[in-house]
Amino acid sequence: MRVAALVPGGIADQILFFPTLDDLKRYYPDAQIDVFVEPRSKAAYRVSKSVHEVLTFDYKDRNSLADWANLVGILRDREYEVAIVSGQSWLLGLILWLTGIPIRVGYKGKGAAFLTNLVLLKKEQYVACMYHDLLEGLGIKSPCPELAVNVPKPDIEWADKEQIRLGVKETGYILIYGGAGRGLDTIYPTEHWQTIIQDFQSKQPDMPVVVVQGEGEEDFVRHLKEYAPNIKVTPGNDIGKLTAMIAGANLMLCTDSPPMHLAVAVQTYTIALFGPTEPAKLLPKSDRFLAIKSPTGKMADISPKTVLQKIWGG
Repeated sequence: MRVAALVPGGIADQILFFPTLDDLKRYYPDAQIDVFVEPRSKAAYRVSKSVHEVLTFDYKDRNSLADWANLVGILRDREYEVAIVSGQSWLLGLILWLTGIPIRVGYKGKGAAFLTNLVLLKKEQYVACMYHDLLEGLGIKSPCPELAVNVPKPDIEWADKEQIRLGVKETGYILIYGGAGRGLDTIYPTEHWQTIIQDFQSKQPDMPVVVVQGEGEEDFVRHLKEYAPNIKVTPGNDIGKLTAMIAGANLMLCTDSPPMHLAVAVQTYTIALFGPTEPAKLLPKSDRFLAIKSPTGKMADISPKTVLQKIWGG
């Protein structure tokens, strides 16, 4: 069976779609599952264990009729038997109808008239479970499995060497991902991070603090080092290597971000900061994953004291 999954959205959306792909593969082990994702999200599938091929299409771009026709052609040529679409869009529904794929699964709502197997959209639950509901359109009614990833062996080996380079292999470490954020409500101020790091280092001087430096976060890390020169820095541009580093951490402290979902997947104890988004939709219920929700919807309004109370169990 050949399956096409059309999954618009960023890296976080892709990771949250993994349980759907994994369960589909469990029920149909011989299925060939291809995903069609935005170019910015392709990297997520380095740690997926269920996908055959990753193809890109920029759903949010101002696509011409030729672009959409090209997508129809690709889907037709590959002779898929099943298509699953994670978003609600009459245009994507129309595109799938034009492909002639016999089984087209999606949510009730926009574009539903062009689909064959419809599922009720339940937005108020953990997003991974919301996506997993799509499998009901194929008669699969199992509970949503836990988020899981498959880290390539070279990335695990790289992380071992990186931990040795940083001098944290034997001691363990707390890993911090500050994240640049995509808007004012999702940015946690550098001075708050500095307060948290200084308090942690004063109470646990033998436990190294490692900060992830992603693309465009050089200034953030540089400012942190001005107040806490002893912090270690590890690159965060490669999702496989980052996942392996998260897996080795004693604690992950992060914002609502793709690395948060990776921490969930590798079961690293995590404290995550939330601004306007709802923790119940983005974190599974577990004692291993603690959310701190801003009282105002702005991440900056979470006080360092509140974060430190969570860290120290207060």
